[in-house]
Amino acid sequence: MIPFRNLASCRDAPRLETHRRLMPLSVAQLKRLEEHKYSASGRSLFEPPCQVYWNWLVQQIPTWIAPNTLTIVGLLVNILSTVVLVCYCPTATEEAPPWAFILGALGLFIYQSLDAIDGKQARRTNSSSALGELFDHGCDAVSTVFVAVGTCISCGVGGLSNWMFFCGFIGMFMFFCAHWQTYVSGTLRFGLVDVTEVQVAIIIMYLMSAFGGVSLWHTTLPVIGLKLYAFPIMGIIGGALYSCYNYFYVILNGGVGKNGSTVADTSVLSPGLHIGLILTMAFIIFKKSSSHLFEHYPCLYLLTFGMVISKISNKLVIAHMTRSELHLPDTAFIGPGLLFLNQYFNSFIDEHIVLWIAMVLSLLDLTRYCMGVCLQIASHLRIRVFSITPPNHAHHD
Repeated sequence: MIPFRNLASCRDAPRLETHRRLMPLSVAQLKRLEEHKYSASGRSLFEPPCQVYWNWLVQQIPTWIAPNTLTIVGLLVNILSTVVLVCYCPTATEEAPPWAFILGALGLFIYQSLDAIDGKQARRTNSSSALGELFDHGCDAVSTVFVAVGTCISCGVGGLSNWMFFCGFIGMFMFFCAHWQTYVSGTLRFGLVDVTEVQVAIIIMYLMSAFGGVSLWHTTLPVIGLKLYAFPIMGIIGGALYSCYNYFYVILNGGVGKNGSTVADTSVLSPGLHIGLILTMAFIIFKKSSSHLFEHYPCLYLLTFGMVISKISNKLVIAHMTRSELHLPDTAFIGPGLLFLNQYFNSFIDEHIVLWIAMVLSLLDLTRYCMGVCLQIASHLRIRVFSITPPNHAHHD
């Protein structure tokens, strides 16, 4: 006879097995995550002077505030300040009030500051963990999307749909490539001109728009005859070429796995399928839309596809940290797939409605995945995601 306790276990076994399969990470991935060590190299031009400010700032933060709390607060501030701009400038051609651009600059500055000190706070409070690194990169993936949209709004390139598409997606692509080369080489590399310098430049652009208006960027400069918005576009192109050369040099030559493969012993080109597929779908839908979907709703379009790229970027970070294969099938492609199918059937449903559905599905999928991963890792490592322990002022002997 089977004891009652064992009988109950037998009855629960199928449910527990199903629950285990629904978890984002496998047991083997969790085990390899425990062995992961953070590795980074390189220093950008602005980092040394910024370190002086960051080292001072982290000393002002109470030790009972968790590093992950700093990360998420910075992300939320950046998202909210950008959403305000999107509400005023949904097509990136409108004029927003000066305070909205100042708020955008402040939001990005706060995000940059908190993002720079969360690791310092972790070391200061002896709470460094793989979850903290993953949380940091995950928030960066989402923030990159909103920074890209805010940048396009600040210089009013919505009327130039091709350049809006390029400027909006190139930042997301660069972020993915940064972690693609990390997946190949095992080390996150920073160039002389990197994220800190780009963020400072964007803050300056926000302030220029605040005091000169978006129309400032459409001013034709004397002698050279170029409009002012040409300079940030040229800067983006130059930065993209410089970064792409560095990233792909490492991707093609820096593999640390067997026969020059990735850390997971997979092909160094395999992550290209993910980013290539989503960018191809975004471009085809943009060009083939009968209702000129991107031209009418560029910010919503970038945010929708940005959520998808954030999801696959997070999966790439996890694949690196757990030394595992990056699988192509993903629920993140459902939203873009609906847009693609609707367009294939001659836009049977209003494309704007489908775009909103795709946005909601992509956002829910990203949120579900990130929360699932964080909770699963926190449970496995027996730590809290937001371990805030305020000081006890009411203690008496």
